Amino acid sequence: MKLYELDYLIPPNLTEIEIKDFQEKIISFVQEKGILIDAAIPKKRVLAYPVKKNNSAFFATLNFQMKPENLADFEKKLKPDSRIIRYLILNKVVPKAFSKPRRRFTEGEIEIPERKKVKIEEIEEKLKEVLEEKI
Repeated sequence: MKLYELDYLIPPNLTEIEIKDFQEKIISFVQEKGILIDAAIPKKRVLAYPVKKNNSAFFATLNFQMKPENLADFEKKLKPDSRIIRYLILNKVVPKAFSKPRRRFTEGEIEIPERKKVKIEEIEEKLKEVLEEKI
């Protein structure tokens, strides 16, 4: 089973009872062949641009698990319903925990080479050599 998210818009002219009934209908579609994980209460939103001549709509989200073979049947039930202005089904990826814990090295495992300390006089001599070569 894969994890999916359904986001959908429904018209703003529906009453609260109609919205709840419609959401229960969609939840029943999901539960026929999948498992409902989370359902958000539809909230009225102003749309960035008109969608099917609507400037605002109720936006709702459902998270569910379903076999990929059953997803096509689920979409066939959503498409003919005229109360859905627009919908989007997203394939959600469950983030994996750290695949391997990072290895921590102890003091004896890594050899750090000792750095040779350079005196200022040596740096000045090297600078003079480099500058003389360029001239």
